[in-house]
Amino acid sequence: MSISTSILEELLQSLPHLRPQLYFKSSLTALSHAMEDQVLAVGEQPLVIASFQRERFYRQEAHRYLRISELTSQVYVLAAPETSFMNGSDHYETIAFEPGDQLSQEWHLVVLGKQYATCLICRERLKTAKETESEPMGMDQTRRFEGIWTFDRQVSCRAAELLLDRILLYRPDLADKIEQAKAEFLTTIPSQKQEIDPDPFAQRLVTHLQAGQYKLLKAYRSIAAKERKERLVNSITAAIRRSLNPEEIFKVAVQELGQAMQVCRCILYRCKATDSSTTITYESRKSSAIASLQGQSWSLQNNPLFQSVVQSQEPIAISNTDTEKRFDLTALKGVIEQGQIRSWLMVPVVYQGRLLGMVELHHCQATAHPWSDDEIGMVDAIATQLGVAVIQAEAYANLEDLNQQLEALERTRSNLIAITGHELRTPLSTIQVCLESLASEPDMSPELRQVMLSTALADAERMRTLIRDFLTLSRLESGRVEWHVEPLSLDECVELALSSLQARRSDTPLPQVTSQVSLDLPLVEADGEWLVEVLSRLLDNACKFTEPQGRVTIDANLTNLNSSRMMEVTIADTGRGIEPNRLETVFDRFYQEEGALRRTTGGTGLGLAICRQIVVGLGGQIWAESDGRDRGSQFHFTLPIARSSSDTVGVAPRLPSRISDDTPYNGRAPLKSKK
Repeated sequence: MSISTSILEELLQSLPHLRPQLYFKSSLTALSHAMEDQVLAVGEQPLVIASFQRERFYRQEAHRYLRISELTSQVYVLAAPETSFMNGSDHYETIAFEPGDQLSQEWHLVVLGKQYATCLICRERLKTAKETESEPMGMDQTRRFEGIWTFDRQVSCRAAELLLDRILLYRPDLADKIEQAKAEFLTTIPSQKQEIDPDPFAQRLVTHLQAGQYKLLKAYRSIAAKERKERLVNSITAAIRRSLNPEEIFKVAVQELGQAMQVCRCILYRCKATDSSTTITYESRKSSAIASLQGQSWSLQNNPLFQSVVQSQEPIAISNTDTEKRFDLTALKGVIEQGQIRSWLMVPVVYQGRLLGMVELHHCQATAHPWSDDEIGMVDAIATQLGVAVIQAEAYANLEDLNQQLEALERTRSNLIAITGHELRTPLSTIQVCLESLASEPDMSPELRQVMLSTALADAERMRTLIRDFLTLSRLESGRVEWHVEPLSLDECVELALSSLQARRSDTPLPQVTSQVSLDLPLVEADGEWLVEVLSRLLDNACKFTEPQGRVTIDANLTNLNSSRMMEVTIADTGRGIEPNRLETVFDRFYQEEGALRRTTGGTGLGLAICRQIVVGLGGQIWAESDGRDRGSQFHFTLPIARSSSDTVGVAPRLPSRISDDTPYNGRAPLKSKK
């Protein structure tokens, strides 16, 4: 059966002078426990009727009603069944009402004794949809009820009568027991004024207030911790937004984190999972009395804490380094003593499984500090933000590099257009004019005809050189060159390069060129024709920018480069020199010191770029030095020493004496033999 009548409504109709009040669930819980405590404290045999909305609420209080049933037989408990609750008469009477009954929305407790009476009759005030959405989930204590709580015996008796009638509807078998209860508790009026012992109510009220204050304090602490964490995360996020410089972000992070966590020391360092050591780069200390670790080198390979973090990528918290049992800290004894570390927290800076760095917090007091989950979670959240900052900074740096490469490509494109227009169009125009003159003027004198032919041939050679340089650089940059590396005598290669230079510039005055290459030097591992190509281009470049009164010097010495024995070749001149900020730029493609269209010397701007590609392909390095304008320049490049050079000093394979001009082009410069 389903009863739609509310006990509260019936009580208010029969007693119109009553005015319901609003109660929260926590208050009703305290009042109910106080009323039950009163029964247990007085020791009488009262009538107790308790109506719970659901079986699960009854199960929380079942142990209390077992104790009450030991004092009196008139105990009735009502609840809507959910699992195992049913009608029964075991220790006390249980009444299972229908879930559709209005009792499922109400909360009742009536206690009638010989000398006192009290009742609590309430109905839950259902929330609107808007109120339900606005309140956080899990806020069960904010449930509200409206109803009556009183010590008035008349009201209590009327409430008991209504509840007993409702019980009789569900349990007709209890008719005799209910009649006995009504006769004993509802018709007998005490001869004297009832006296209520306030002590159980006062104790319950104090307990309720203390529990409420504890919960409130706990909530405030949680809010404060969340606010501190949010402020710290916001400060780090603000630093990330202000700057993409990791150094600035890390400085802010260690300062803010150290202050927020109130630790003796906070350090931060960059590292990878495979690093064997690192340097403490960023540090904040609570006071100057704490030893500083900034700038010191720490071993990571022998650090069991670091290795454990690398494997798990999870924070490690040690509350007391003196009593730690999980890790063997013997290898870290010196670090612990130096840093006075008593409590240690290590949190990795990780991004998508990649270790980027480590955040460490140290407590140096005499007493140990147990790290809470909130503290570890806060530092972990900051480490996550730092990982994002590092990746953003790296991405920004890569973007800048790409922008610079795009700018370089744009400059290359502009230079290519300028050089193509100047170096190709100009000789083509000259050749066209000469050929048109020869074709249109058959009576031209032999001397003038020879001048026209010589001019056309010179410009055709100029175009052929430009196209050859384009093809050579293209082959070198694409890696389509097959190197024929063998032990060579550097002195012979220098002599061939000098002969080639004299042959090309036979009609031009040259500065004094001197070779200081010793014959006792060991052999080098190189491709002979490409090595002569480098020497020839560097010598040609030095002579081009040096006055005839100047001099050019070729020297070679042994040197150590990256722990490898190398031969360093230097070509120095006393010519125009190079500005310090252009020493690296001169090796770029199409670089022209004076600009492509207003230079005073010829050339395509590809010579030094070709030299760099050749030297790097042979396993060496090339660079330029200069003290500035009109102070000369020096070009250096290195070559590997032949492995068996000690046995083959001065003995090298014979280089080709000459490659004729009609030989098919194979990407190598023609060699001239020394006469």
